[in-house]
Amino acid sequence: MTDDATHTEGTRSHTYAELAAVGPYGADLGHALITMVEPHPGRERQYNRWYEDDHFIAGAMAMPWMYAGRRWVATRDLQLLRYPQASAIAQPVTAGCYISVYWMTAGRYADHMQWTVGINKRLNRDHRVFQDRTHVFTAFQEHTATVYRDGGDGPRDIHALDHPYAGLVVQVVEADSPDSREQLLAWLRDEHLPKRLAGSPAAMATVFTPTPLPLDRMTYVKQVEGVQTRLTLLWFLDGDPRDHWREHFADLDTAVAASGRGDVQFVAPFIPTVPGTDRYVDELR
Repeated sequence: MTDDATHTEGTRSHTYAELAAVGPYGADLGHALITMVEPHPGRERQYNRWYEDDHFIAGAMAMPWMYAGRRWVATRDLQLLRYPQASAIAQPVTAGCYISVYWMTAGRYADHMQWTVGINKRLNRDHRVFQDRTHVFTAFQEHTATVYRDGGDGPRDIHALDHPYAGLVVQVVEADSPDSREQLLAWLRDEHLPKRLAGSPAAMATVFTPTPLPLDRMTYVKQVEGVQTRLTLLWFLDGDPRDHWREHFADLDTAVAASGRGDVQFVAPFIPTVPGTDRYVDELR
């Protein structure tokens, strides 16, 4: 065994054991990575295979403190349900046909960020990053609330990416000012979401606030906007969002506007991808 191999093996056996013995390691949801991406036209299949066969694992799930992840897709008919047309998130509003969501252990955000910056630099250096794509909405987000339809009698938010939910609705809301975001959050958590979830196909809604990306992030990922004013909601559905769209999700913007506490900037439905396949790739355009 060479000196380099001995050093590397020593790092594996000692450093990791030391890191595992310190710091938070609970089972709570602390942060999320939400990343919505548009593969360039004609490169959809190649993007899907790269992300699923390599990046989902090496660039996410294999990292410390990222304990759950799931990919979702918006076929063309799902894209056409999105609103508002003049979205501040996606232009055109149909941009971003794939979205991946990951959960992170509470209290480990800073540790994870150190790792993710390092591994992404390495992936770029090793030419393992697919370039023919555009990040439409990518942000690490801090978990602020979860509201359950059935009072928590069922899967909890920590299970949401492992439970076989059949649909996801992503909603981005902008508060009138940084000072009013807490009021908007309180209204959503205590009034709006409990009423909207009751009798709906959504089992839960999780609420997040965006956190700024590190200064040494990859150059193709733009800095997060709305750090002090935005809220991101993820609605987890028991059924296909197309079956319930008009009745339960087509007026989320008017409901928020009527409250006088903010404006909806993006509402978009998704269905889960089928891992290991290219299902839905031919239905994106």
